[in-house]
Amino acid sequence: MNFRRIGRVNSVAQHFDFCRAMTALCEDICRRHPEFRHVRMPEVPVTFSQTRSPVEWGIQARLTPLRFEGGASVERRRGRLWTVQRVTHQGREALYILTFFLPRFLNLSFEEKMITVFHELYHISPQFNGDIRRFGGACYMHTGSQKGYDRQMAVFAKEYLQAQAPEELVRFLRFSFPELQAHCGHVVGLRISIPRLIPLDKVA
Repeated sequence: MNFRRIGRVNSVAQHFDFCRAMTALCEDICRRHPEFRHVRMPEVPVTFSQTRSPVEWGIQARLTPLRFEGGASVERRRGRLWTVQRVTHQGREALYILTFFLPRFLNLSFEEKMITVFHELYHISPQFNGDIRRFGGACYMHTGSQKGYDRQMAVFAKEYLQAQAPEELVRFLRFSFPELQAHCGHVVGLRISIPRLIPLDKVA
């Protein structure tokens, strides 16, 4: 499965590549902040999905792991072995897909957007093995409290911004979706369907 760049763009129309801008921001976060230096963004392609509803509530972003628990490439479910459809981006196999839901995500406040970016990046396993970061207890994704999780993400975001984060990398998050279109033209980027689980007998 390979990615493609799409958008209503012609050879003369002005446009803004959201996924390229978000990738550059995430790369800088992972370079500057010690909690994220295990993340290799070339193996975490950034994509977007268009939301059909104009409402502001709902999912803003999603990290899709492309391996099972512990980084395993195969998992047994109901007596059958399964694997995840492989994704290749720019010649490298991806371990995660980071998706933002537009225009909903861009219509958050600047602080909420930054928290969302850190929220999704922090889900990446410290081992960077294609699995998510797992916490103890029943709520293994958000330490038992998503509000507490997001408070920590707000701390990380503040630390990043105070570490002389380049304004040119975060500037696009200061605009709402209509404002970004007004300044930069059509918003374009990469889109992909979520990879499927495949029975192992169909892989051979």
